Parts: sequence; structure tokens; C-alpha cells
Amino acid sequence: MNAGCVILACTLLVGASSGSKASQPLKPPCRPGFSQNFYTVIVSRDLLHGQSILKDTTLSSERVKFEDCQRSREVGFVSNDPNFSVRPDGTVYAEQEVANLSEPVQFMVTARGLHDPHIWETTVKLALAGHPHALALTKVGIEEMLSRVWDSQPRVIKFSRKHQRSSSANGLRRQKRDWVIPPINVPENSRGPFPHMLVRIRSDQDKDVGIRYSITGAGADQPPSGIYSIDPISGNMFVTQPLDREERASFHLRAHAVDMNGNQVENPIDLYIYVIDMNDNRPEFQNQVYNGSVAEGSKPGSSVMQVTATDSDDSTTANGMVRYRILSQTPHSPIPNMFTINSETGDIVTVAAGLDREKVSQYTIIVQATDMEGNLNFGLSNTATALISITDINDNPPELAVRTFSGEVPENKVNVVVTNLTVVDRDQPHSPNWNAVYRIVSGDPSGHFTIRTNPITNEGMLTVVKPVDFEMNRAFMLTVVVSNQAHLASGIQSSLQSTAGVTISVQDVNEPPVFAINPKTIRFEEGVPAGTTLTVFSAQDPDHFIHQIVRYSKLSDPANWLKINRTNGQITTMALLDRESMYVKNNVYEATFLAFDNGKSGSPQASGTGTLQIYLIDVNDNAPVLIPREAQVCERARPNSRINITASDADADPNVGPFVFELPSFPASVRRNWTISRLSGDYAQLRLRIPYLEAGVYEIPIVVSDSGNPPLSNRSVIRVKVCPCDDNGDCSATGAVAAAGLGTGAIIAILICIIILLSMVLLFVVWMKRREKERQAKPLLIDPEDDVRDNILKYDEEGGGEEDQDYDLSQLQQPESLDHIINKPAGVRRVDERPVIAESQYPVRPSLPHPGDIGDFINDGLRAADNDPTAPPYDSLLVFDYEGSGSTAGSVSSLNSISSGDQDYDYLNDWGPRFKKLADLYGGGDDD
Repeated sequence: MNAGCVILACTLLVGASSGSKASQPLKPPCRPGFSQNFYTVIVSRDLLHGQSILKDTTLSSERVKFEDCQRSREVGFVSNDPNFSVRPDGTVYAEQEVANLSEPVQFMVTARGLHDPHIWETTVKLALAGHPHALALTKVGIEEMLSRVWDSQPRVIKFSRKHQRSSSANGLRRQKRDWVIPPINVPENSRGPFPHMLVRIRSDQDKDVGIRYSITGAGADQPPSGIYSIDPISGNMFVTQPLDREERASFHLRAHAVDMNGNQVENPIDLYIYVIDMNDNRPEFQNQVYNGSVAEGSKPGSSVMQVTATDSDDSTTANGMVRYRILSQTPHSPIPNMFTINSETGDIVTVAAGLDREKVSQYTIIVQATDMEGNLNFGLSNTATALISITDINDNPPELAVRTFSGEVPENKVNVVVTNLTVVDRDQPHSPNWNAVYRIVSGDPSGHFTIRTNPITNEGMLTVVKPVDFEMNRAFMLTVVVSNQAHLASGIQSSLQSTAGVTISVQDVNEPPVFAINPKTIRFEEGVPAGTTLTVFSAQDPDHFIHQIVRYSKLSDPANWLKINRTNGQITTMALLDRESMYVKNNVYEATFLAFDNGKSGSPQASGTGTLQIYLIDVNDNAPVLIPREAQVCERARPNSRINITASDADADPNVGPFVFELPSFPASVRRNWTISRLSGDYAQLRLRIPYLEAGVYEIPIVVSDSGNPPLSNRSVIRVKVCPCDDNGDCSATGAVAAAGLGTGAIIAILICIIILLSMVLLFVVWMKRREKERQAKPLLIDPEDDVRDNILKYDEEGGGEEDQDYDLSQLQQPESLDHIINKPAGVRRVDERPVIAESQYPVRPSLPHPGDIGDFINDGLRAADNDPTAPPYDSLLVFDYEGSGSTAGSVSSLNSISSGDQDYDYLNDWGPRFKKLADLYGGGDDD
């Protein structure tokens, strides 16, 4: 058993050996969990206090490492040994005082996320330094031991002997502690045969009593159940099927021993089963196609991109250690190996200079990932494609297509493209490295031109932004420089072809005459008589090299006050200038005039406009007007019974206020009854001079004078309503009427008129009602014999004729008695039976109906029939009345409609116009 434990421990130490490789720069894909399945922790003897280890003592600097892949998950560690545990940082410590650690101790540590359902497990083995089980293994022979793991499992695992006390000469003696049970290793993907025996579980007491063995835990009696089984009698433990480490890497079972009565004989023992990884999974790239980029001209060693492949096998062993290499590069320009890849990290970098986007814009790299540390003989491989785009840098300066450009432009035109400057740039189109920027460096000091870039073609559009004058500059010589939006890359010099000259010829055009002063302002007093010369408004022709004659005409004269001499531009008045006119704004009157030349050969006439502004100086030509024109006061003089008056004057200062208000001396009653007192320069008060004035309307003349030189006066009349007032000084309603001049007689006359108007409306309504009744009572304008109202008859539905005698007509006959129907028990009635309820009352047509009642009669009958449940059809079947057994008339079926002889129907013509249609049908046989 000791030898088996040693072999098993050696086997499990392979994980630690592989873990040492993981400490190298290898960066395998991150998977959450413990870094190893089995940890061996060496405890220094310096930590012992005698033979004991104190509580909370950290046992070693070695740690149990848990990788959370930077997910910052909160993970807690739980140990199944009450004496030892693991802190959150991975250090192993004594949870309570341990009396002796002379023999190795093994326990399981479980990691569980606080907010994560996943569980991870690992095994920790503690051994004092110098113990045989703590010796490190070399790599020599590990592969051979792994190949024999299946057959090297411990054959017998005994239950731990209980601590017992025995008598001896020396007193009580404590027995030696048992060996810790090592884990059981089972390789995955085994071919069997199954079930395959792993170990035998036995108790030392099986010789004395009958023992029954059992195992519990995940893989035995818990999902996934049935993987492990045990013979309850012999204790042989089996694995029943192949295992997959990628599905489950370890199992924790407990073995139990009970007697035949089910009583526990031994304490349960823990069994740890680890699935040994096999290389059964290929590396898988995260993407089948990776996209990366690198700038052209990059130096060797420049990072391009990273590809990543993951292997589901154990990353701590060679089975899960992936290595990368480049299989091919397309194209091979400038050399076949422009890139290399870090075999461990998957980083792709450049290894040679010469990347030029203008020659090769993209490379296709086939990358291979192989496990078994890249061993192509034993490892499994997979491939992916890396597309490397060469990004552009500004390593090609723009070059103008030619060294000299030329163009023409008409004078006085703006936003005209003179010429297009063509440029060549081999950098990435429509990028800052390609977009051209043009500048005029000389030849245009006044800023007549600018160059805009065409965003599609990258050409420079030389455009006129300020009008050029042929008479001043007949040509321009410009120097143009082109560059890019982005600066040139380091070490790249501008090209000599980035500069060019542009020759621009200015074309002479027929320019319109120009008024020297525009607008022109003159000052005149208003009221100047017609025919007065105001000014000469002349224009000059800017075409100095061509002699042309300028003529004038009036373009706009709102008040039609002015005229202009066609030859010399002299402005003369045609009417009186009035500053108060509606066409004058802010004392200024504007008129527009047109000056045009006679054109030159091949060019039409050109015209220019000029505005003349006449500032009109005010003169006192408008008398003031009294404001307001109407007012009211109380018939009795009161302190607040006054009228504030002012005046309005269309003139301007100083020909307006202050105003003078006076009462005329005639008639004498005005000054006797009224008086005016001055308030300010523009306002005065009109009030009663006498204590009482009879209510009424009074027209009071007032003379208003302005302050002009000489002043102007105006006799204005203000209508004042004098009325009785209430306590508040307001005119009462009666007083207002009286003040309006309406006496009692006038009021009575108005009321009588209203009454007469209402009576006429009432008589009209009565007359309309009477006329409507007479219209309804008037008989129809048709012959009484043709009155269809006398022909509306109600007939009962009749039964079948003689041709229907083959049928049972008893169903169609009206029974003489309804007793058999009334006494019929409840149930399904015949659908053709008349309902046994009172019949509806139909309206009775009067013998002499009124012409207007015919429509009402028909509508009433229709409503009665619609609401009559006894009216046929009852259920889409008609009930026919019984007409009796005999008839005084012969059967109509006896009439032979097919006569062999000739029949004379001419007598129908003698029956009147109503039978004319019938006579035409039967009497026209000879004509057909």
C-alpha cells in the first residue's frame, strides 16, 4: 500500500511539474478555476512548537492559485478538513491548533462564487519538509508512469483505524496515524473494458462481521449518477464508462461500511478521483478571419494584431499548450516573409521594412495553431486567416499636372470658375493624406481670387470672389501652391511640382453708367412751385476706352413730382412738394432714376440706377386741429366736470405748439356759458362758466392757433353733451338719452314701430301655416277612376291550382278549429302553424281618405305588418287560407290559351286609352 501511495503521489505531482511550465512566459487562454488539480505544500519545521502547529499559523509561502480571468468575482474557499483552510489570497493556514503533522495530510478545497453557481475543486497535500512524500520528482519517467496509471491504482483502501487506547505496562499508548488516502487517477477516453475495477474498499472488521460497502456523491448516486459503482460484498469499486475531462475533471465520493443491520461500522472515507487529460481536442480560433492593420513604412517589430486559439484540454499540460506559426503569406511582395508571429502569444509583428500601400494594400496570412507545445508530430492543429490592411500615411506629396495654367474671366463677375487646377496624389483617395489644399501665394494682393477644392476630383477650382476691372487690371499672374490636409510623413519632402503659375486674362464688357454719388441727398423747403430746378443727377460711363452717350429716364417717382432731363440729368419739379404727403418718410422723399448707354458693337445697352433723396424742410402750411371733437359734462358745474382739449398739427417743430385756445366773441352765449383755462403749452380745459346748463347737445366753436411764423389759426367745433349726472359724476341712462336729443315722443314712436314690426312677423307666420293646410286639403289633379288609392286591396294568400292536386292539400287548408293546436303539449311546434296569440290591429282605411293621409296609411300598415308575429311567413313558410270546397267561378285552368281559330281583338281599341297597350299586343298580328 505504501508503494502504491508513493506511485500515486508521483503521478499527481506531474500536475505541479506542468504548472511550473505555466510560470514561463506562456499565456494560454484564460479559463476560470484553480491553476492545478493537486497542490503539494511543504511545511517548514521551523513553524513547529514542539510537535504542534499553533492556530492561524501560515503554513507556507506557497499559495493555492485561483484565476478569475479579471472578472473580479468574489470567491470563497471552503476546506473539508476542520484543521486547515485557505485564505482569500490563497495561503494555507491552520484553522485550529494541530497536535502533530508527522504524517502528510490531504484535504479538498472548494471554490464557490458568492453570486455564481459554478464550483471548482482542488486537492491540497501538506507534508513536513524532509518527509519522503515531499520529495520532488524529476521529469524523467513521468510519461512512463502516466501510461501505467490505469494499472497502478492502489488495489486496497482500508478505512482509517479509530484512535483507541490500550493497556500496557507503560500505560496508555496512542496508535500511529494512518496514511492519508491519495487521489485516484483515471484517464479520460479509456476504451475499457467496462466496468473497470479501480480500487477495493475494505474494513479490518470484515473478518468479524458481515460488511456491506457503498459509495455516495456526484458520479455515484448523484448526477451524473452511475459512473462509479461498488460491489457491496467485496468492496470492489468500478468505473462503468469512459470519462471526459472536459465535462468533469474530478469527482468527490464517500465510501461507507455498514453491517448487515445497516449499522455504521466504519467512519466514511473520502475518495478523490481525478480524470487524467488526454489530447483529444484541437485548438479552436476565436474567429476564422481576423482583421488587422499596420501603417505603411512601419519599422520591423511593429505590432500588427493578435490571434487567439483556445484548447479545451488541460492548459497546465502539453495537451492544452498552444503554439502558433505562419503557414503562408499572400502576396509575397516585397519578400515572402514580411510578418512573424509570437508562437506563444499569437502576436503578429513585422519583420522587414518595405510596406507600401501604393504597391500592396492588403496581405492575407494563414496562421496555424498546434497543441502539444507546437509538436507537429503529436499535436492537433487548426488554421485561421488574418487579413492585414496596410494603412496609408502621407508619403506622397500632391503634384500639379502642369507647371502653368491659364484662364479668362469677364470683368465685374463673381463666383465664376476661371480654371481647374489638376493634381495627382497617390495616397488613399478621399483621406486627409489625399485631400488637396490650394493657396495663392502671390499675384493677388487685393484678394480677387480664391481656390476651392472639388471634393470628388480633388481639383482646385480657381474662382473670382471680388469683381475685377478691365480698366484697372487687364491680366493677373498668380502663383499657386498645393498641399494636403495632413502633414507629410516624417522624412518626406515637398515636390517641386507642388507649385504652378496661373495666367488670368480679364475680358472687357460693356459696363453700365455709374452715378458718382449714389444715393444723392439734397435739401429743399416744401411748397416749392412746379418747374423749380432741384439739381443735376448725372452718371459717368466707366468704359474709358469706348466713347458712349449716356441718357436718363425716371424709374420710380411715387408722387409723380419730378422729371429728369434725358440728356444732362437735370431734375425739375412738376408739382408742389409737400412734406406732409404720405410718400414722404422722415422728411425724405426718394425717387429713382435710370442712366443707360447706347451699347457697343455686339453688346446690348447697359443701365445703372441712382437714388435721389430730397430732404423737405417744413414750413407752416397746416393749421392746428382741435382734439377731441366730442365730449360730455354734467349739467351742473362740478369741480371734476371739465373737458381736456388739445390740438394736432401736421407740421413739424417749431410750427406746432404751444397752441393758443380761445372762445370766439360770436355768438355771445359761448363766452357766457363756457370758459377755457390753459393747462400747458399743448393742453387746455373747457368747463361751464354758469352753475347749471340744461341738458342737451351743444356745438362750441374754439379758435386754435399754432406757434409758426406767421402763426396759423383754425376755428374748430366741439360737440358737448350736457347731461344729468349721478353721485359719481357719470351721466345717467336717462340723461344720456336726453342729452342725445331724444324726447318722450321720440321714444314712444320708436316703441310703436317695434310693436308693428313684431305684429307683421306674427301675421306672416299665421299666413304660411294656413297656406300649408290649404295645399294639403286640395284634391289630386287626376281622374277619380285613375286614383290608385281606391285600388289598394288586401288579399289573402291563396292555395295551389289544379296542377297541384297531386299533393296533399290538407296541409294548406285553414283548420276550422284551433283546439288541437291550443291543446297540443309543449314541445316542438310545426313551423307552418300560425302562432296562437292575439293578431295585430292593422289600421283601417277610411272610406273617404284625405289625400294627405295615403302616405301615413301605407307607412302605418307597413309598421304593423313588420311587428305582427302572426303575419306570414312564420319560419320562411307561408300559411294559406282555406277558400272552401266550391267556387262559383270555373277553374281558370279550363281556359285554353292556345286557340286553333282566329280571334278578333279589335274590340280592345274601343275600351279606351288604358287598354291601348293590350290592343297593340293582340291586335297587330296581321302586321307582324
